[in-house]
Amino acid sequence: MRIGIMGLGRIGAFHAETLAGLDAVDSLVVTDPVATSVATATERFGAVPADSPEALLAAGVDGVVIAAATDAHPELIRAAVRAGIPVFCEKPVARGVEESLEVLRAVEGSGVEVHIGYNRRFDAGCVAARRAVVSGELGDLHTVRSTTLDPAPPPAAYVAVSGGIFRDCAVHDFDIVRWVTGREVVEVYATGGNRGAEYIRAAGDVDTASSLLTLDDGAIAVVSNSRHNARGHDVRLELHGMKDSVAVGLEDKLPLRSVEPGATFPAGTPHTFFMDRFAAAYRAELTAFTEVVVGTRTSPCTVADAVEASWIAEACTLSLHEHRPVRLEEVRK
Repeated sequence: MRIGIMGLGRIGAFHAETLAGLDAVDSLVVTDPVATSVATATERFGAVPADSPEALLAAGVDGVVIAAATDAHPELIRAAVRAGIPVFCEKPVARGVEESLEVLRAVEGSGVEVHIGYNRRFDAGCVAARRAVVSGELGDLHTVRSTTLDPAPPPAAYVAVSGGIFRDCAVHDFDIVRWVTGREVVEVYATGGNRGAEYIRAAGDVDTASSLLTLDDGAIAVVSNSRHNARGHDVRLELHGMKDSVAVGLEDKLPLRSVEPGATFPAGTPHTFFMDRFAAAYRAELTAFTEVVVGTRTSPCTVADAVEASWIAEACTLSLHEHRPVRLEEVRK
């Protein structure tokens, strides 16, 4: 198949390399406002350059991967859907949830599959954890803990437009909690603080946050996030049930140091970057998209799924600012 890639920044170039290595993909068509990025992809992967998204969509592509800037996502998704071409788009769908709803309305009933890139759904550990929940081997869940700790904060320019830590970081935790448990969040309570990076405070955001999520069956999910985790990129998930408990991310590259006498775990070099931590998940995610393109599966993460995670982020943002619990029905439109 022939896959188009719109956007060749850090994640777009990474996706180009991954797609070029998949047996199902015969050729790539690429476009980006930065000519040197297009030239590099053309040289490295034998990609066909296109001078605009419109030209790419007209180049006979079977599917399109959108890795452009967030502001461009809504119109690029709509353009691909109008062309009848299956879409993979990196999260988020749009900068705000209202615009995401507009995209959802445009996609619904189109018959075109749209796959939003929440890569943790393809992490082997998360897949195994979901299987343990579905099989019943854990029993009824009572506590879920999801953690995303970044080794360093993003640049000030990114923070200024990201929408805040819940919308651009914790939203990954919110999505994976929904997906693994199969439950919906009904209420949140969120708090946060600033321990460094003054430009984050100046943007009205926090650099460290925790949110308490009440699920629709009464289970509790605790989500922890920080921009400052000097030891590395720490992503973990714990599921505690009435029969058993399991953990994701509890492996030798875990960026945590034990001070127990004689402890040797974890013994590996800590993960320092999300592309390192989730390299295999990204490959599995794009492999799944090729299956969406040929019609052997439906989208494993729809626009509607992405909107649900965004509602949780909106509720947590409101809770942080108003210092109170927030029901999801308060923010949902």
